[in-house]
Amino acid sequence: MRYLLNHLDSAGQLTLIHLRLSLIPVLLGLLIAVPLGALVWRRPALRRLTTLSASIIFTIPSLALFVVLPLIIPTRILDEANVIVALTLYTTALLVRAVPEALDAVPGHVRDAATAVGYTRVGQLLKVELPLSIPVLVAGLRVVAVTNISMVAVGSVIGIGGLGTWFTEGYQSDKSDQIVAGIIAIFVLAIVIDVLILLAGRTITPWARVKAAR
Repeated sequence: MRYLLNHLDSAGQLTLIHLRLSLIPVLLGLLIAVPLGALVWRRPALRRLTTLSASIIFTIPSLALFVVLPLIIPTRILDEANVIVALTLYTTALLVRAVPEALDAVPGHVRDAATAVGYTRVGQLLKVELPLSIPVLVAGLRVVAVTNISMVAVGSVIGIGGLGTWFTEGYQSDKSDQIVAGIIAIFVLAIVIDVLILLAGRTITPWARVKAAR
């Protein structure tokens, strides 16, 4: 803890890098997974294929993917793009399964009411089903964000910056206090991001708060 307090400037810089590497993939994965998940939602064969593909992607070790990506895309092994692309794949793999499950949770009578008042299929999806599925999506998003924050630390093994740098530097210089400081910083960062996503989800779904209160 003392190491962390004595190196707050360095912690701030590393935290910004860590946030960039972990949250950009969350946004990119969300942009990919929501339309893809909505597309396969009512197509059982495509949904099973998507789920299987996502499961296969998520079983690939993150460190192996960081190393292999430069052979697939035109980047250097120490390029931050490798981490961003890899974590975008993991994010998409997790969320593309969560989106259909979130849409499944929308009550049937709500869909019937939307149809009765004249919503088209696309209008019903965009204006009724997706908004009502936000609480379930937020739960999946919280898992993804925390997972990404922990995975970025693995990138330090191949020289990518972030709070994980304190792990490798502490190990190489035999400074256990630096390693502990890295663990604490990542833990606190994960909690803060998790709480922020939770609060944002509650803010944009006031009807969920009213339902809970009742």
